[in-house]
Order: sequence, then structure tokens, then C-alpha cells
Amino acid sequence: MFRTIRRAIVALALCCGLFAAISCTAANPQQPVAADAPRLAGADNFRDIAGTGAGYVAQGSHRVRKGAVYRSNALTFGDADLAAVKGLGIADVIDMRNASEIAKAPDRVPPGASYVNIPILAGDVSQIPGGITSPEQAAELLRTANRMFVTDAAAREGLAQSLTRIAEQPGPVVIHCTAGKDRTGWTAYLLQSLVGVDADTSMNDYLLTNEYSAASIEATIAQISATRGPQAAAVYRPFLVVDRTYLEAGIAQLNSDYGTVDKYLRDGLGLRPEVVDALRAKLLQ
Repeated sequence: MFRTIRRAIVALALCCGLFAAISCTAANPQQPVAADAPRLAGADNFRDIAGTGAGYVAQGSHRVRKGAVYRSNALTFGDADLAAVKGLGIADVIDMRNASEIAKAPDRVPPGASYVNIPILAGDVSQIPGGITSPEQAAELLRTANRMFVTDAAAREGLAQSLTRIAEQPGPVVIHCTAGKDRTGWTAYLLQSLVGVDADTSMNDYLLTNEYSAASIEATIAQISATRGPQAAAVYRPFLVVDRTYLEAGIAQLNSDYGTVDKYLRDGLGLRPEVVDALRAKLLQ
């Protein structure tokens, strides 16, 4: 019973849309470098897990391949956004949200792309007790969520399904959740670590949510402050942003339980060697 309630609490922490609803190596010269991901009004946290420019440095003399895997918040695209992503050739959209999140903000899937829903840390929010009364309590809930990407069997199964889908899809893939920061951020961290992106680069990439989504974060905070008061806004802010301690909590749990990302992927997620190899082949330029 406690585990069910805890999962439900964490699910609510990850469903940032619910809180908003309350308030409202140089690149290989023989391979051309893909353009940077477009900035999108209807998905302000849409970006390439390879970064910008030539792409993040990976293992050996490689870089992360741009245009292979994109990360995002909910795909609430307008017509201009759909036109902007048309040239990306997106083949798969992997939506990690639960049913209530999807109902609040359904995806507008790019033409030609397949859609799959693989909910991760989806709980019954009706069982959630109150009691989150301080920013630190809220932040600790997000740290707990990141630990549960390692400790929770259902979360690991969802992550395994998502990574396998990415590996099996030869075309570009979008992975996303509600805000594109927790479930999506953890998945991006795993993919980057798998191909040898250094820890500082992965952390800085994770923290870019605060830059990409700054306007929408502040708009939500302002609305909560106006309708429920500054204290409520302060309590909710940790749910809307990322903090390095969130990701660090998950990494520490991974290191404690498995030692390395490779062992977590193999023993925790149960990924077959050929799936891991396919992910590396997809992501390395």
C-alpha cells in the first residue's frame, strides 16, 4: 500500500501539467552536420539530445549524431510548429505520460510518424494525500522520482520498452513527457552516458530545461501566485524546473545499485546486448 501511494505521489510530481491546471571530436567531415533542432512555440523544450552545433563529444573520436533522437515536453504543436518539424523526418513519437496527462494536452503527432504511449511512473493520483507544504518537500519528491527510475520495477520496464523502441526504429525519434524534464531527462541521460558523453555535459544538457522553458515556467508561477498566493507559487516552483540535485539523486541510486550505466541497462532494464549495440550505432556519428 505504501509503495502504491508513494508511486502516486511521484506521478503527480512528474505531471507538471496538473500543477499548471491548478493555476491555468570534430564531426566526421564526410558526414554533413544536421541543423539544430527548431525552437517551437507549442513545445518549448523540444531539442536534440545531441546538443547544438557539431553535437556533443562522445566516446573515442565520435560525436553524438544529430537528428537521431529528440527530446521534448508535450507536443502541443501549432501549424507553424508542424511545418518546422516536417523536415526532421520524425518516424516515432514515444509518449511517457499517463492517461490523465494525455487527456489534458494530447499530442499533435507529425504526419508520417507513429505514436506509442509507454507510461512511466504512472500512478493513481486519487490516492495522493496532501502535505506538500514547502519547496524543500517538493524538491525531495523530485529527487525521489529520479531514484525510482532505478528502484521501481514498473519504471524500469517502461524505460526498457522505450529504449528498445528507439533502438529498433531506424528513423528519428521523439521522446517526451509532460514538461520534458524528468522522465525524458533521465532517458536522455542514459542515452548520452551510453555513448560516452561526459557527466558535466550531460548535466548541463539536463539543466537546459530551465532556459528553454523559462517563459512558460514563469507564466505558470505568476498565475499560481495571482490565484493562490506567493507561498503556493514557491511550493510549486520545484515541480516546474530542474535542479542538479534531482538528476544527481538518480545517478547516485544507479551507482549504488548497479555501479555503471551499462550494468543498469543490462541488469536493471534487461536490455539485450544487440539492443545496446543498436542504440550506440544509432547515436554515434
